[in-house]
Amino acid sequence: MSEALGRCERFDLDTLPARPWKNGAGLTREIATHPRDAGIDDFDWRLSVAEVARDGPFSAFPGIDRHIVLLRGAGMRLVSTSGEVDHRLEHPGVPFAFAGEPTIEARLLAGATIDFNVMTRRGRWRAELVSRHAPACVPGAEAMLLLCCAGEWEVGSAGTRRLTPWQGLLWRAPAAALAVRPKGTTSAAWLIAVRLCQDPQP
Repeated sequence: MSEALGRCERFDLDTLPARPWKNGAGLTREIATHPRDAGIDDFDWRLSVAEVARDGPFSAFPGIDRHIVLLRGAGMRLVSTSGEVDHRLEHPGVPFAFAGEPTIEARLLAGATIDFNVMTRRGRWRAELVSRHAPACVPGAEAMLLLCCAGEWEVGSAGTRRLTPWQGLLWRAPAAALAVRPKGTTSAAWLIAVRLCQDPQP
């Protein structure tokens, strides 16, 4: 199997530029969007990390499917005004999927939190989020992201890339199968694959 290590982009969550939310309730660190020049209203997919500093509403994203994963902090309760969403995001590494249409209020459980966000245009793109703790050969996808959350990870059959906590690699072009391997028994990472739907809608 071939590997696309040369076409990847390396990033560190702690050094990504932070932009304040419109309501001032937190900060967003954008990892990637597709297309590259897409804005907040016309992206096909978007990967980002949010720092939630106080209670406040999430922005609505019509036509978007969302996934959120708690990375740091005690978490928050997500409640929609319509009542269709009522979820406690309090277990790190457990993703929660929801539609972008409802107006959702975030209520912090015990102080600020940091979470990972994946958004995809419904009917055209879909996201798969998998927590990794063991060596694996990961199938390719139109875009892939590997984020180290604990310990160290080697990427590539020869371990040509190494990641420490909160470092990651991003592949924007169709990526080939990829070998990932933890260093130690306590290592953990998130793998996100973004794929075109089989019958994408216009």
